[in-house]
Amino acid sequence: MTSPANHSDFFLLDTDLSSEELAIRDRVRAYGTSQVQPVINEYWERAEFPYQVLPGLKDLGVVGTFIEGYGCPGLSRRASGIVAREMGRIDGSINTFFGVHSNLAMGSIYMLGNEEQRQRWLPQMAALQKTGAFALTEPTHGSDSVSLETSARREGDSWILSGHKRWIGNGDQADVTVVYARDVADGKVKAFVVEKDPVHGFPAGYRPQVIVGKVGKRGIMQADIEIENVRIPADNRLEHCESFSGVNRVLKATRGGASWEALGHGIAAFELATSYALEREQFGAPIASYQLVQEKLSTMLSDLVGMQLMCNRMAELQERDEFTAPMASLVKMTTSRKALAMCREARDMMGGNGLLLENHVSRHLTDMEVVSTYEGTDSVQALIVGRDITGLSAFTRTRSSELS
Repeated sequence: MTSPANHSDFFLLDTDLSSEELAIRDRVRAYGTSQVQPVINEYWERAEFPYQVLPGLKDLGVVGTFIEGYGCPGLSRRASGIVAREMGRIDGSINTFFGVHSNLAMGSIYMLGNEEQRQRWLPQMAALQKTGAFALTEPTHGSDSVSLETSARREGDSWILSGHKRWIGNGDQADVTVVYARDVADGKVKAFVVEKDPVHGFPAGYRPQVIVGKVGKRGIMQADIEIENVRIPADNRLEHCESFSGVNRVLKATRGGASWEALGHGIAAFELATSYALEREQFGAPIASYQLVQEKLSTMLSDLVGMQLMCNRMAELQERDEFTAPMASLVKMTTSRKALAMCREARDMMGGNGLLLENHVSRHLTDMEVVSTYEGTDSVQALIVGRDITGLSAFTRTRSSELS
């Protein structure tokens, strides 16, 4: 009987991968199967992060993804996407940890820091000797992050940060957190690194609290961080971030990760549903033999192929520096909608068994609810695409001077 895994690449796109990309795919896939999948459900249920999987993650040689030098691999856009795809295929929480640490935190330091700052933090982060977080979102500024209110003021050889950050992945434990704040002197957004001392912990006034009660991405700790007159050294301001355009540079460089992750969740949903349908018998036959189930699986596969084609084309355009923000919004909107629908269909196909963590699909389903939200909700993505189609903005408020 044909394995569902053989149909997960129905258009043979992986046959175009280089030997290096295939090796990365196989390493990450094997890591997920052998080290993450056996433990993730119990950690997910307890809402804890499985730190025991980090040594294996370090050994994959993918930390730092697109960054060149400093112990990082300098991966292509497609190779970086394959990492996110394969991690999403196993678990969303592990992928979020990796993406926040490797792309957003390290990417901020790499793109916005000076050479001394890169040398100070990136090699240890590449070796996972230090973990990173990216603090942009605030309680009242998510999609509207350009209006962030966390403040920074220069005082002698220090900067004083005050404000409030929320939904900060890794934020409760990270050794290195890139905090974006508005300079009270010129009103521009700057980037600052807050470090956790290995002995004394976070600096005075820096108070991260794990957000509890989540129904998705339960294996990744996300923090609500109160920042009250936190003093950091002047040389912890990333030198090359002078406005919100610096944030946009980082977001542009990491754009697409959520779409590749959605593809991974979609692959998982298709494979889990197909395997279950072949094994589950009702009315004297496997449910895979019934027309309704075959139609559902065919539709899932059609959606999966469409997502794969979009993600691969996205990587090609990124390599050519021809990928635009509206294109990114269309890919994110499409992949998140289709992957979420696939996870719901797979859960429904399993009936009550789909609610059990041991069958994995419910974890992918609720994690996809989160993916549909971060890097911009479907509604916001649709407005960006709609603005590109019509030339008319449906956003009620913008800060055009900051966006440039």
